[in-house]
Amino acid sequence: MTFKRAGFLTKIVVLVLLIYMAISLLDLRGKIQDVQAQRDNLARQVSDQRLANKKLEDAIANSSDPEMLEQVARDRGYVEENETLFIDVAN
Repeated sequence: MTFKRAGFLTKIVVLVLLIYMAISLLDLRGKIQDVQAQRDNLARQVSDQRLANKKLEDAIANSSDPEMLEQVARDRGYVEENETLFIDVAN
């Protein structure tokens, strides 16, 4: 059984297909890297949101705690009765 040698046109077609496949592979690699970067960014956002949710859950669970109430009042700028508040206006 003898095989017929590939002609010049066949070699050109195969070469063009190989070049196209290589370019497509590089393009897909770039897209994969972009999507992985987006995934990492979203994973960071999820972990930050979970931390914020945990803080809010703790605040809700301790909402009747006097120390928590005082901390919230201080954060909002409230003062106790007969307490003097000094505000630094130099900055």
